[in-house]
Amino acid sequence: MRIGNMFLAATAAVALSATSLLAGSDRLSIDGQEMTTRAKAPDYTPNLDQVISGWVFRSEETQALELDDFDNPSFVFIDQANDLWNKVDGSEGKSCASCHDDVAEFKGLRTVLPRVVDGKLQTLEDIINSERVNRMGAEPWGYTSAPMAAMAALISLQSRGMPVQVKIDGDAAPFWERGKEIYYTRVGQLDLACANCHEDNYGKMIRADRLSQGQINGFPTYRLKNAKLNTVHARFKGCMKNVRAKPYKPGSDEFKALELYVASRGAGLSVESPSVRN
Repeated sequence: MRIGNMFLAATAAVALSATSLLAGSDRLSIDGQEMTTRAKAPDYTPNLDQVISGWVFRSEETQALELDDFDNPSFVFIDQANDLWNKVDGSEGKSCASCHDDVAEFKGLRTVLPRVVDGKLQTLEDIINSERVNRMGAEPWGYTSAPMAAMAALISLQSRGMPVQVKIDGDAAPFWERGKEIYYTRVGQLDLACANCHEDNYGKMIRADRLSQGQINGFPTYRLKNAKLNTVHARFKGCMKNVRAKPYKPGSDEFKALELYVASRGAGLSVESPSVRN
């Protein structure tokens, strides 16, 4: 038996059923705004009947942190991003606010990312760094750095409550197919693919945590585990390390393609950014 299969079999042997482990609520209302936490699975995800937000898999105590922005620890970083938004940086003497009067103009952007622009797959982090370099004359931020995570959360927040609807056909199709291939390919010493955890075993316990479907509609997300905002690619990197595989580099073509595929799996779920997870 493969190491990965042994690992999952042992996990399943001591776990309750997925249904019984979805303790807590399905109804997420953030400051009175209703979120869609369950939706019919897209036709291209035959292993799932419905897509479920990671919020549903959390304990009631963790869920409660996301119900009110005042209690959500992510908003410490949203405040930092607001400061960065107005901070002049770079050779052009500009801030984000110099060109964009209100960050609210980015409402809806998070729902369609990643997207293809000029033949290349573009993420929110790409957009942020392009603006910094080309308009502000500033140094790019590290792809998973603290300021990048904060700014990505602030911009994503503008789309909160809107459904994820990334494009996967046309010029996006080759990137989506590449991401799908990565998602289902077993890697590492544990010989596991993303799907082995997030499709075959979601709802079951792994150590002290509960496996979710791995949806990314809440990213950037505040993790109680490391007490900071975490970006999508940082989570991908962490997962690959967990299965003892050599991870791709954040911002790489591989992780961008994977992000597109994983985002498409959550079509119809509400953007929850910035969310709270374990």
